[in-house]
Amino acid sequence: MSAAEVRKQLILQKGYSDKELPCEETIRTKVNKLGYYPTMVQKSKPIKKIPETDAIFVQIHKVNKEADENEKALRISMDAKAGIPLGFFSRNGKSRIKVKALDHDFKPDERVIPFGIFLPQSDELYVYLTTSNFTSDFIADCLCDFWTNVKSRFSQVETLVINQDNGPQNNSRRTQFMKRITNFVDQFQISINLAYYPPYHSKHNPIERVWGVLENHWNGSLLDTIKTVFNFLRTMTWNGVHPIPSVVRKTYAKGVKLTKQAMNQLETRIQRLTGLEKYFVSIKPLNT
Repeated sequence: MSAAEVRKQLILQKGYSDKELPCEETIRTKVNKLGYYPTMVQKSKPIKKIPETDAIFVQIHKVNKEADENEKALRISMDAKAGIPLGFFSRNGKSRIKVKALDHDFKPDERVIPFGIFLPQSDELYVYLTTSNFTSDFIADCLCDFWTNVKSRFSQVETLVINQDNGPQNNSRRTQFMKRITNFVDQFQISINLAYYPPYHSKHNPIERVWGVLENHWNGSLLDTIKTVFNFLRTMTWNGVHPIPSVVRKTYAKGVKLTKQAMNQLETRIQRLTGLEKYFVSIKPLNT
C-alpha cells in the first residue's frame, strides 16, 4: 500500500480522525523505517501448469531421447524470436561505447522477425528473417528450404522430430500449418513427429538458449536495417558454430485456413497420442 492508502485505512478501519494522524510524508518515512519500503518484484511465483504438464514432459523426454539415439531420426528445434523494430531504437541495450538512439521509441516503419531451426546434436542454427507477417506458410517455407539444403547430409534419416512451442501459427490444430506439414511429408517422403512443449514452459525448447546468446551478441547496438540484423547473425557463435542466416522476401497473408470438411479429411493422415492429442502428432508419407 502507498502511504496515502495506509493513512486512509487508519481512518476507515481504526477510527482515527484526519487531525489525529500525521501527514502522508511522515507516514511514508515511518513505514520505510519499519522495512516496508519498495523492493524489486521477485520472480518467485511458480510457473503456471496445466493438468497435462507433467505427462507432456515425460513424453517429450522419451521422444527426444529415442530420436537422439536413432540414426534414422533427426531432431530439430524450431521457434521464432519476437519481432525487432528496425531503426535507431535503444531497445534498453547497454554498450561500452557511446551509442545514440532516438529519444522516443516511435512506431517503427518495419519490423523483422527471426525464425530459427536449430539442431541440438550438432549445434547448427539456421535463421530466416522476414519483414512480412509471421504465418504458418512462412514457417513451412523455411522448413522446406532448410531440408532441401541439408537432406543430402542426412540421407539415412527417415523421420524428423520437431520440438516447438504450441504457438498460434504452428500448433497442431492450426489447419494451414498441418496442411503444409502434411505436404512436406509427401514432398520429401519423410515422416514427421511433432513434439510440443507444454504451455508456459517454452524456455525448455532448445532454441531458446540460442536466442539468449544472440541478445547478448547485439546488446547495445542499433539494429537499423535488416542487413544489420543479418550481419550480426553471421558473426554470432553458439558453441563455436556460426548460424546460417537467410532473408525471405516473400509476402505472407494472414488468416489462411482450411474448411472444416477439408481439415476432417486431413485428420485421417494424422496420428495423435491418446490423452495428449494436441502435443504429440505423427504424419507418415502416403506410400508407407
